[in-house]
Amino acid sequence: MRRSIATGFASIAKRLLLHKHHRLHIIGNHRTAPFCFWIRAFSNYRKIWRDDLNFNEALDLFTRMVHSRPLPSIAEFTRLLTVIAKMKRYNTVISLFDQIRILGISPVLYTCNIVMNCVCLSTQPLRASSFLAKMMKLGIEPDLFTFTTLVSGYCHWNRIEEAIALFDEIVGMGFRPNVVTYTTLIHCLCRNRDVNHAVEVFNHMGSNGITPNVVTYNALVSGFCEIGRWSDAVWLFRDMMERNIEPNVITFTALIDAFVKVGKLLEAEELYKVMIRLSIDPDVFTYSSLIKGLCMFGRLDEARRMFYLMKSNGCYPNEVTYTTLIHGFCKSRRVEEGTKIFGEMYQKGLVVNVITYTVLIQGYCLVGRPDVAQEVFSQMGSRGAHPDIRTYNVLLDGLCYNGKVGKALMIFEYMRKREMDISIVTYTIIIQGMCKVGKMEAAFDLFCSLFSKGMKPNVITYTTMISGFSRQGLIHEADALFKKMIQDGFSPNESVYK
Repeated sequence: MRRSIATGFASIAKRLLLHKHHRLHIIGNHRTAPFCFWIRAFSNYRKIWRDDLNFNEALDLFTRMVHSRPLPSIAEFTRLLTVIAKMKRYNTVISLFDQIRILGISPVLYTCNIVMNCVCLSTQPLRASSFLAKMMKLGIEPDLFTFTTLVSGYCHWNRIEEAIALFDEIVGMGFRPNVVTYTTLIHCLCRNRDVNHAVEVFNHMGSNGITPNVVTYNALVSGFCEIGRWSDAVWLFRDMMERNIEPNVITFTALIDAFVKVGKLLEAEELYKVMIRLSIDPDVFTYSSLIKGLCMFGRLDEARRMFYLMKSNGCYPNEVTYTTLIHGFCKSRRVEEGTKIFGEMYQKGLVVNVITYTVLIQGYCLVGRPDVAQEVFSQMGSRGAHPDIRTYNVLLDGLCYNGKVGKALMIFEYMRKREMDISIVTYTIIIQGMCKVGKMEAAFDLFCSLFSKGMKPNVITYTTMISGFSRQGLIHEADALFKKMIQDGFSPNESVYK
């Protein structure tokens, strides 16, 4: 974005220099020309004004406006700044505002509020406080919208304490926070998992006679769902219904997703039915959550039907939806059906990311087809989905599970040579593979090397080695390692005794 902005301003500077040269030439030859030129420029900028301007056209319009005589009003400049702000070119708005000030045009509160919003959303958040001071120096008194924007800015930058302090200052200055101010702070607190504090603000809101709206409730419902307090979320849902505040797709989706995560699929399905009765259309997130729930319970045919239902309802699946369904089929060893959906996803032009590939690799390993899993793995790089450490771990585990320990060791050595960020999980997978094929000496050597690498075995690593020694009849070695595990603070799990 910075590059495009820089290019835009370079273009403006070039036009300004060309215009200055052209103006001097006209003055030297025709004394009456400047007046005609400025009148023409003024009318020209109005002719090219459109509501659907693109970024470069907006910059060109600004150039024409600053060259017009008389200068356009602050209302017209503000209108243009609003258009550019909607393009999310926040730093550009800030810079253009500074140029307007240099021209001697006095801003009004509405203009300053637009710029304040851009400062809060820009890459220059520290300018927000100084901009507020600049407003007051210009004799422009900030209003509730200004302060609410600043609270939102602090929340956007994750500066929670400052957002709370500013909220208290707003009240102290005699302002009466409105539903937007309260909701902004509640959403911020919930996003940071401080739901108890958010509830306090919610109650304070009610005691001050401010009625919460659906956005306020959605922030709290989502906050409770995020931390697993779905029963509190349900209570809020009932409360908003009793107050005749109609829930929307965001409310229902948050609750459905929360129920699915805790395995309450029946409750999630009931909420879905309520949605339909209320004529609230589910979105891609609603469908994806329900499909995930159906897959979790092995109801794959129903999951597939819902997948095609959403498409028939004009709600098109995204990468998450496809990956969820593919994972469901692969986990249930119906890999061919998962592969068919994978192919459909690829044909649709959706981004097949590393997670989707990893799911498919895991599926093929699970059904005893590690060679196909390797083929899928080898395709990833050429298709722009470069394997991450989880992909490598899944492939290594699949190869070891299917007795292809030699291939797993080759890939493991490749990872070490490339100095990849290998964790204890990867080492444990390789140690498990070695133990499985009876390579106990090599497994123990790798286990012992962990300490010199500054890496600590976990309970699974210890258990793998102890079980391996036991299966080989090396009881003394198994007992010694068991004592070492206890000494390192790990409690044995059931598999140690098998």
